[in-house]
Amino acid sequence: MAGQVEDKVTLVTGGSSGIGRATALTLASEGAKVVVADLNVSGGEETVHLIQDAGGEGIFVEADVSKADSVEAMVNRTIETYGRLDCAFNNAGVGRGGSTVDCTEEDWEFTIKVNLTGVWLCMKYEIAQMLKQSSGAIVNTASAYGLAAAGGTPSYVASKHGVVGLTKASAMEYAAEGIRVNAVCPGHINTPMLERAMNDPESKARMLARHPIGRIGDPEDVAQAVMWLLSDAASFVTGHAMSVDGGWVAR
Repeated sequence: MAGQVEDKVTLVTGGSSGIGRATALTLASEGAKVVVADLNVSGGEETVHLIQDAGGEGIFVEADVSKADSVEAMVNRTIETYGRLDCAFNNAGVGRGGSTVDCTEEDWEFTIKVNLTGVWLCMKYEIAQMLKQSSGAIVNTASAYGLAAAGGTPSYVASKHGVVGLTKASAMEYAAEGIRVNAVCPGHINTPMLERAMNDPESKARMLARHPIGRIGDPEDVAQAVMWLLSDAASFVTGHAMSVDGGWVAR
């Protein structure tokens, strides 16, 4: 039986580790041709090796999503290699900054530039190609903090709320053109970004208490949601911000 994304050319940013790597591997296992993009060259190349070792197809492209010329080159490389772009998972992101008073201007600008401007730049060039094809599916990584909020990280919360709004706006713009745009909103997930908190017993206990489902999420939990949103099974879904958070927002 064919996979959910059989033969679809799929671009994954932030694919060197965590949610990006898990999603790239999951998509490849379901028959997608995966373009892994990241600033982390060694990690991105390792993801592609893992795809190929499992019998999948993929390439690595070094890219900085906060820079227009780099994003344009990333999309062009995808088209040069595979001739089209069917799906994109705009996942690259950072967590940086302090409280509203303590956050520096540099940290604020860096977080917004990567997490929000980076998603807009990716969609700008991805959608331009998808319009030529009259089809495409995009998923952006927002966060549970894009639907609710927590103190101490205003730059991150603002950037992820922005991703949710940007996702909805773009979905409305291009729905009639055959292009779907959705977002995933992960809760606390076992990734390198969460490693420090997970190593602190008190922080870990607090995080577990916030999740009614009783555990921290795994990258594969998010990967499965992304794959479904990118697949034809979700053909009537656009402009949606899907919580993948163990009940954190509902609580």
